[in-house]
Amino acid sequence: MTTTADRSRRGRAARGAESRPGRKRSATVSDVAELAGVSTATVSRVLNGNYPVAIATRERVLQAVAKLGYAANANARALAGSDTRTIGIVVPELVDPFFGYMVRGLEQAAQDSGRLAIIATTNAHPDAELTLIDRMRERRVDAVILVSGTQVDLPYQRQLVQRAEALEAMGSRLVLCAHPPLTIPSPARSVAYDNEGGAFAVTEHLIAQGHRRIAFVGGRRELPTIAVRLAGYLRALESRGIEVDESIIRTEGFGRVAGHAATQALVAEDTGVTAIFAVNDTIAAGVYDSLHSAGLRIPADVSVVAYDDTPLATDLAPKLTTVHVPLEQMGREALRIGLAEQDAFARTPEDGLTLGTYLVHRDSVTPPRSGATLRE
Repeated sequence: MTTTADRSRRGRAARGAESRPGRKRSATVSDVAELAGVSTATVSRVLNGNYPVAIATRERVLQAVAKLGYAANANARALAGSDTRTIGIVVPELVDPFFGYMVRGLEQAAQDSGRLAIIATTNAHPDAELTLIDRMRERRVDAVILVSGTQVDLPYQRQLVQRAEALEAMGSRLVLCAHPPLTIPSPARSVAYDNEGGAFAVTEHLIAQGHRRIAFVGGRRELPTIAVRLAGYLRALESRGIEVDESIIRTEGFGRVAGHAATQALVAEDTGVTAIFAVNDTIAAGVYDSLHSAGLRIPADVSVVAYDDTPLATDLAPKLTTVHVPLEQMGREALRIGLAEQDAFARTPEDGLTLGTYLVHRDSVTPPRSGATLRE
């Protein structure tokens, strides 16, 4: 029979053990509640995402979690049945092959680990990214993979870090896949690729062939992925002493139609361009359409390069010189990092992983003809 005195002695012994030199007591839900000035029930609601909590209250709880280094006990998580054998994938869209192939790699990896993938699209809206991460957390997924990203400003980053902290507190993890790096500390992991290096390499290839008037076509420069590719293009020009001409940088949209319209304008304006760097393979298809309509030959009159190396690159005629991005591999690696410490499938945890890109030489580039312009 356990007496009050027995319980008291055990309590004193436990407190004594906690206070022994060299032993640090792990933070508890009660510690988080006390620091945040809320009840333990509110802390539980914030971490579990199973009940609405005011935004200001949620932020105080998450800040307390981060400050105390509180993490949900993995054994308690398993006993609670929160290992759902599901992962969440948040992606801008699925129509674009860039995202589609990455998601395919993620789904294959999920199947290999015995998990179901829940996929949600944001239509490239930052608020939707945050909302969908919250919804994935409410479903207690084993990991959330955020593919690409539309925002890099500090307020957004802070909100993203809060989501990463909340996921880690419940034993899950946020992985940023092909996403701009965060500039503030975060428990999120990342899988990236050498985006700027690939853009530099493909632009340098055109320069080495003798091109000096190289247009940059497609995308919107405020988007991180496009901004980095543009930076690689500009760095290649500047490294060879070639003056940057903003009039031949056309970052006005995505898709085949946008590539066609931008190229049509370059032809009409007699810009003297001899080569075009399309920001991805789909936009390059629109560039091809426009050049063919204008009676211009690729590459005899205009050389064309692009980025991503999707199957479209070999469907075009002539076959497209482009930068290879290991899209499916990125998806697989993202999930392995996301599941680290949860099962044998996962890879060793690490802050981040950067995969290489490389230039695939095909048939769409040749040295410029003397005196050739887009209007010939």
